[in-house]
Amino acid sequence: MGNPQYVRAFAPATVTNVSCGFDILGFALEAPGDEVILRPNSDGTIRITRILPDSLDIPLDAERNTAGRALLAMQKALNLTIGVDVEIHKQFGMGSGLGSSAASAAAAVWAYNRFLDTPLQREELLPFAIAGERAATGENVHIDNVSASLLGGFIVVRSMNPPDVLPLPYPPELHCAVVHPHLELKTAAMREMLHTHIPLHQAVEQWGNIAGLILGFMQEDYDLIRRSLKDVIVEPIRGQVIPGFQEAQKAALEAGALGSGISGSGPALFALASSHEIAEQCGNAMLAVYRKMGLEADVYVSSINPDGATILEER
Repeated sequence: MGNPQYVRAFAPATVTNVSCGFDILGFALEAPGDEVILRPNSDGTIRITRILPDSLDIPLDAERNTAGRALLAMQKALNLTIGVDVEIHKQFGMGSGLGSSAASAAAAVWAYNRFLDTPLQREELLPFAIAGERAATGENVHIDNVSASLLGGFIVVRSMNPPDVLPLPYPPELHCAVVHPHLELKTAAMREMLHTHIPLHQAVEQWGNIAGLILGFMQEDYDLIRRSLKDVIVEPIRGQVIPGFQEAQKAALEAGALGSGISGSGPALFALASSHEIAEQCGNAMLAVYRKMGLEADVYVSSINPDGATILEER
């Protein structure tokens, strides 16, 4: 790979759960995302030098930072002596439900990979990105966000331990609208409110929706996708604490969405659509709900990003 003196990588935001696929389904967006810049240093250490915007309350200590811990894990496992100074550019908010911490970890390992004489495949980098996620989530880490951000496309998490992440075919015309109201919801708090036991009939209904959704994607059957994009376990609980959720979901469906739900643990909401035009209509409809409530919100309309983490610049 040579000896680069500057590597700038991007990793995208992600939508996870995708209604019925709690902790096992996710996909990458084209934007927003995080950028991570690595510059080699002379002392062999992993050092976070700057995080932008400066107003963010994100630790510079590498062990407590998702990008830093991912790089430390990679350095230790591969017995590397390559040290880097790390600059992180956050392009979307923490606690958004769009995988902010995951994007930083994914971009970091993809950039660090450029310094290796024999670069690793994306799947080989995944354990290090997952290790980075633990800086944000603790040992109770869930790998759907970081997998989708690093690998790109639509993914299925078959197993978290050991990681077994599979690509899911999807209709090429599939688009997504995401609305992120300017609220922050802590993932840990949103997870604590969930039930640890669920009735068997609910589980059976959810399994049927997951199976139908996957078949719908594989067969490019939009009617089956529409019938299957339903969450009977998590959304009824989390939806009660996200302002405007029911109204925004209804607006998206009326605008032509195949289905709409909570991205991750919220507060971001997504709507899947069969075209860019319909996705734009869904995004505008959801945004109008929040504007009526007096809440600021960001809207992103995107196709499914097939690439995941990418190198933007290297010299």
